[in-house]
Amino acid sequence: MSTSLTPREIVAELDKYIVGQHEAKRMVAIAIRNRWRRQQLDPALREEVAPKNMIMIGPTGVGKTEIARRLAKLCASPFIKVEATKYTEVGYVGRDVESMVRDLMEIGVALVREEENIRVRALAEEKAENRLLDLLLPGTGQENIYAGPGGAGHMADYVAYPDGVAPASSAPYASDRAAGERTREKFRSMWREGRLDDREVEMEVEQSGGPRMEIMTIPGMEQAGEQFQDAFSKIFPKKRKRRSLNVRDAYQLLLQEESAALIDEDKVAEAARKRVEETGIIFIDEIDKVAIPANGQRGADVSREGVQRDLLPIVEGSTVNTKYGMVRTDHILFIAAGAFHFSKPSDLIPELQGRFPLRVELTPLGKDEFLRILTEPHNALTRQYAALLETEEVRLEFTPEALEEVASFAEVTNRETENIGARRLYTIMEKILADISFDAPEQPAHSLMVDAAYVREKLADVRTNTDLSRYIL
Repeated sequence: MSTSLTPREIVAELDKYIVGQHEAKRMVAIAIRNRWRRQQLDPALREEVAPKNMIMIGPTGVGKTEIARRLAKLCASPFIKVEATKYTEVGYVGRDVESMVRDLMEIGVALVREEENIRVRALAEEKAENRLLDLLLPGTGQENIYAGPGGAGHMADYVAYPDGVAPASSAPYASDRAAGERTREKFRSMWREGRLDDREVEMEVEQSGGPRMEIMTIPGMEQAGEQFQDAFSKIFPKKRKRRSLNVRDAYQLLLQEESAALIDEDKVAEAARKRVEETGIIFIDEIDKVAIPANGQRGADVSREGVQRDLLPIVEGSTVNTKYGMVRTDHILFIAAGAFHFSKPSDLIPELQGRFPLRVELTPLGKDEFLRILTEPHNALTRQYAALLETEEVRLEFTPEALEEVASFAEVTNRETENIGARRLYTIMEKILADISFDAPEQPAHSLMVDAAYVREKLADVRTNTDLSRYIL
């Protein structure tokens, strides 16, 4: 876990994937560093330090969600993104807002379990390999005489060869422990070299013991439905069935079983609960949609204010019942985001405003930022498309002038239609490379250079027809 990174180091890591928005990066870096500082405090004082919740303000496609997601990945923190509007779809208060904490807990458990799988992987691989050899060589090292097509002999004499027949020079012999071990090690080497991948073995696999019951719940009762589903599933315990699998697939199933056997699920749940409580991040998008503008219509105001009041206890700190136990939200970091085109943060109810003390405005993206997005990040679109086409043995390159043309057109399109930020680059790049992507499988290995003239040719129709660009781009 990289929670000990300094704010400067956190910003440097975010810069690898996100262009601009320096102020927002600084703010989230400080919030994460404060978590590390809090852990160094005396326990009595530690409980009094509240997380620095914040609101990110800016149009869509400028990096709000990506900053939070990359930050959580950098710190190995449980992270979930929810839409505030989800809680207005049903009735006045919509879906139970506590469900976001339960979902975060599920993510935390999966995160810790994956780390535990990595920790025990070496031992699990060893055990799975031994079980696989037991399937390939049943009775190895024991008295196990097999009457094969070539006469009586040890079973390994026959299974070691594709046609199941040992060469004539291989005289039958009574099995003993040393011979069994030699055969076993020979098979181990063959397995590690991949020479047994396509062999088939029979093994028992776990399957669901009964039909799954879909339970309809009313809003606010999702937790009760989950508990009933768990209880119902225990009535039908899982059964095991013999199946024929190739060695490669059988090994993966054995590896999963051995990893599960080496992991203590109670400890996983406890570690996940602590991590969720101490380092969890909940990103609440579209928060502006539940704000009540000063000149707003009264029709939806009750629903919007109801959602805000339901969010309030979760954000300010409460205890939520989950299938893994009680989870406190006092120190979970909440990051809210919204465009706030028709409302402003002050339109939120005062109590909720007070729980988001930090505000940062993200700037709209222009030509210069689009050009940097196309070239600088580790996951730049140009690199993604080049890597995809390279799988077809097509080498794709872009001239600097072509990328400038794309960036300029993205800026103009955002200004004249809807401003969707960097997402505009996806639609433009798809239109430019559509023919290349379609024809790549039928063309021999070659190199392609996309220049400014090619970009202008592919965008000519939408450039001259603004109405068409609204539908296509």
